[in-house]
Amino acid sequence: MDGSVHQDITVGTKRGSDELFSTVSNGLYIMSTAANGNDSKKFKGDIRGPGVPSRVIHIRKLPSDITEAEVISLGLPFGDVTNLLMLKAKNQAFLEMNSEEAAQNMVGYYSTVMPIIRHHPVYVQFSNHKELKTDNSPNQERAQAALRALSTSHVDTALATPSSVLRVVVENLVYPVSLDALCQIFSKFGTVLRIIVFTKNSQFQALLQYPDGASAQAAKLSLDGQNIYNGCCTLRISFSKLTSLNVKYNNEKSRDFTRPDLPSGDSQPTMEHPAMAAAFTPGIISAAPYAGATHAFPPAFTIQPAGLTVPALPGGLASLSLPGATRLGFPPLPAGVCVLLISNLNPERVTPHCLFILFGVYGDVMRVKILFNKKENALVQMSDSTQAQLAMSHLSGQQLHGRSLRITLSKHTSVQLPREGHEDQGLTKDYSNSPLHRFKKPGSKNYSNIFPPSATLHLSNIPPSVVEDDLKMLFSSSGAVVKAFKFFQKDHKMALIQMGSVEEAIECLIEFHNHDLGENHHLRVSFSKSSI
Repeated sequence: MDGSVHQDITVGTKRGSDELFSTVSNGLYIMSTAANGNDSKKFKGDIRGPGVPSRVIHIRKLPSDITEAEVISLGLPFGDVTNLLMLKAKNQAFLEMNSEEAAQNMVGYYSTVMPIIRHHPVYVQFSNHKELKTDNSPNQERAQAALRALSTSHVDTALATPSSVLRVVVENLVYPVSLDALCQIFSKFGTVLRIIVFTKNSQFQALLQYPDGASAQAAKLSLDGQNIYNGCCTLRISFSKLTSLNVKYNNEKSRDFTRPDLPSGDSQPTMEHPAMAAAFTPGIISAAPYAGATHAFPPAFTIQPAGLTVPALPGGLASLSLPGATRLGFPPLPAGVCVLLISNLNPERVTPHCLFILFGVYGDVMRVKILFNKKENALVQMSDSTQAQLAMSHLSGQQLHGRSLRITLSKHTSVQLPREGHEDQGLTKDYSNSPLHRFKKPGSKNYSNIFPPSATLHLSNIPPSVVEDDLKMLFSSSGAVVKAFKFFQKDHKMALIQMGSVEEAIECLIEFHNHDLGENHHLRVSFSKSSI
């Protein structure tokens, strides 16, 4: 077999360095190292079974002119990318993440949101290989150079920390783009704290702030040059010189998600920065080009002042059904929709409290109803549509009590409480006055700490008398496996605990959030972006 191994590629695995595996529909196939521009010596591959988690990700159906940076950018939102192997002639690549947890988060996310590169849907799955080992060939040098340029582990953060504020210009504006649409697109890469949209030099633009530069960098790498709709509304993204946005009003032109108490004002956001004084002038697109809608598109709309009327497309803006639209977070939630329908629940184990705690990680849950005649279904009412979108995008497809959650929008505008005298066995609960809401307080730090479900949990509000073994024993008592634990060095009120799987972490969060640790301390549990 050694004779068939080309020196340009070696993959670290006990199966033999000439095996590269992939899920394919037509059985056995051949992969050639001509992919790297050399001769056509071949790798054998075979059909692999169900995806077993691995740090190495196999990416298929890439466009033929794909760049190393574009492949790396698929992984950066989830953690550091530690190695890359490009097989361009086969339209494939292998990406090695810094941890199995990061790889699991990446594969889990892209199983619900199809990644699109230059209008091509690409396919992401676990590789059979546990690590990549690459040599010093010219092609690999190019890949390593791209890794050094893009991966946060190779960046001197003191010298090269990117701004957490992005400037976004939307070119070729054929269809209107709302503030809410941009929020949905950019929230895939981190929590959007603040956003302002405006028109300057006859261009629709936005300023958008993340909690950190890494999220902004990941969004820029993945979204710069992408079209929101097929063939139009192209995003041009750069780092802003501003370090923070100061938003005075929450309306269709500006939003501060850390300050839900702000007034709606007169739709003219203000910023305490002289450079922005000329930004808010009437432009070619109004903030709400049709009555009462900032999310759903009307049958036709008019761009001012050119007077160009675009009639309805067959099927109502057909591009919304294209993969590219899905990649960028569309279709958006209709305005005001804050009730979610959750299906495929485990009827033996699910309770309103369990859904309240889990969905409460992404917003304030007002009411929960488990359907009386169909207990695998439930309705969850969030406090607003943005929180409903966050919960839906982060929890869809996650495992709860051995089942994969399916989440869609409900036709109901609110969850009805049972009439007096009509008990429903405690299946409907009103949480509107719960003290456990995470986002009730304006400017809460919790807005900056919203992360996808992960195997590592962040613990806080730990009293001084509680030690590592106490917490390990507590979390093990649920039957879960504790893989690692670490107190924060500067603050022993906080710690990270790593569970055996994301599903175990989800169930532990539900069980132990608000657990009484004594001394008037109730444990706070959330998902962490870090691993131990």
